[in-house]
Amino acid sequence: MTRVALYARVSTANGHQDPEMQLRELREFVERRSWQITGEYVDRGVSGSKDRRPALDQMMAAAQGRKFDVLLVWKLDRFARSLKHLVNALAEFEALGIAFVSLRDNLDLTTPAGRLMFQIIGAMAEFERALIQERVRAGLRNAKAKGVRLGRPRIFVSESRIDALRGSGASWRTIAKELGISLGTLHRTAQGRTKKRYGDFGTGLAESDHAL
Repeated sequence: MTRVALYARVSTANGHQDPEMQLRELREFVERRSWQITGEYVDRGVSGSKDRRPALDQMMAAAQGRKFDVLLVWKLDRFARSLKHLVNALAEFEALGIAFVSLRDNLDLTTPAGRLMFQIIGAMAEFERALIQERVRAGLRNAKAKGVRLGRPRIFVSESRIDALRGSGASWRTIAKELGISLGTLHRTAQGRTKKRYGDFGTGLAESDHAL
């Protein structure tokens, strides 16, 4: 007999939303299919946007242990927090040999038509990723055209302060701590100043400075 797990979720736990309505319809569907319910997983008062949901996590652990053959949910928005989450979860179920059914969305991956729908959903997710990537690239190109400097902001280091601290005998590590910068940034600044002063011979001089 086909083993089925039910998953339901309501975003509030104050009595205004009752998961029993979802579960009742799910149980009726299971009875019509002559399936066997092996577990009911219910998240109460949990937003669908949450990365972690106690009952959902338990259900996924049961899926990985092959405790059921079909996952039945009332609607997709009760289960998935995003299209990406849905596609990734369905792909994991497929790898585990678990079918997925969303009652109100008429999505039944136990049928050929349902499996075709899964392929369409996957294509939509890929299209969405491509659109996001293109928007990001377009935004970067636009910012660059406007002269916006991309990447981390440049850290200003007072060269006169470095000279004063070095003149007082402070170590490079002490100077870096005093100026609130990393030792690497301090070394690069010192190396750059040495190159400006002495040209190509400056690198060797700066490296000898670092050892002090």
